[in-house]
Amino acid sequence: MTQSGNGPLSGVRVVELAGIGPGPFAAMLLADLGADVVRVDRPGGAGLGIDPASDITNRNKRSVLVDLKQPTGVAQVLDLAERADVLIEGYRPGVAERLGVGPEPCLARNPRLVYGRMTGWGQEGPLSGTAGHDIGYIAITGALGMIGPPDGPPAIPANLLGDYAGGSLYLVIGVLAALQHARTEGGAGQVVDAAIVDGTAHLTAMIHGMLAAGGWQDRRGANLLDGGTPFYGAYETADGGYMAVGALEQRFYAEFIRLLGIADEVPGRDDLAAWEQLRTAIAARFRTRTRDEWTAVFQDSDACVAPVLSLREAPAHPHLAARGTFTEHAGLTQPAPAPRFSATPGTVRRPPARPGADTEEVARDWRVPGLAAPADGPRRTERKEAAR
Repeated sequence: MTQSGNGPLSGVRVVELAGIGPGPFAAMLLADLGADVVRVDRPGGAGLGIDPASDITNRNKRSVLVDLKQPTGVAQVLDLAERADVLIEGYRPGVAERLGVGPEPCLARNPRLVYGRMTGWGQEGPLSGTAGHDIGYIAITGALGMIGPPDGPPAIPANLLGDYAGGSLYLVIGVLAALQHARTEGGAGQVVDAAIVDGTAHLTAMIHGMLAAGGWQDRRGANLLDGGTPFYGAYETADGGYMAVGALEQRFYAEFIRLLGIADEVPGRDDLAAWEQLRTAIAARFRTRTRDEWTAVFQDSDACVAPVLSLREAPAHPHLAARGTFTEHAGLTQPAPAPRFSATPGTVRRPPARPGADTEEVARDWRVPGLAAPADGPRRTERKEAAR
């Protein structure tokens, strides 16, 4: 089969108005899939505070430096929007409009443009104009309240659940759906309002169904998938590591307790009154060996047991290494593009974009000559920033 290494979105042009968190991640995903993503950085940076050379969420992109506080900068962005298929912004509601690059002027220049908006609270509602972060978004949707032990505070899942699962991925789904519509006969561009609260709430659909059917209790640590059962959770090992157990089905559970060596010592799993006894026995057994020793015991079995690895350990796991789940590019170990395509695989083509480094190249490729700054333009900007 003939393959293209540029990804299935090769030929799609995306403008990303620089921000932090879920917007850049969504743009990275589109870039990984082959889109030509131009990140519009502002003088002084986006505020993330890490070396741009290490910001993996800006890989496979090109960057131009534009001052949206100046009329020339607004004109440059509108010129890019006119030639783009997608524009992504993550400002608070109303900011893009005040800057002059909101949906109305952009769609006036390009009626087939998909204008993607990434926010926490959404474009409307009582909280839409207030500040927020992942933890607050997942808190009010009920998602955070499901995670953690029954006798302690909710466990914070980094910013993966809200920003990226409920935010970035829903923005990408919306953008691709709207792009498909815009490219059909009679189709047109439109605005995609991707709110983290909406996406995170949507992720809990199955749980709400179980709750309505009486199969889920509205409290932590009391259910099938939240650590409420002794055969779905994490157990400490002799060396302070952890093993993750997910032996939900009876046949997998039977394999689990056999390999753990307690099959003849514990009550039946259907005896709910004896679950604490079962949990205690499992925990005690896991503490008799190290994480690596238990990993070897359960290797290649159907017991549904896996070691809990750190971020630095994960790339070396034999399964992930065999699949190439992680890759190294420009000296950075990083997750490889996902998902995978048989005919048009995505690749890591470029290192993280440095602010403004690709301005002249983009001006040429996108045929936006006004984007190219005068020879002394960047130096003047740098002097102004240094003087502040």
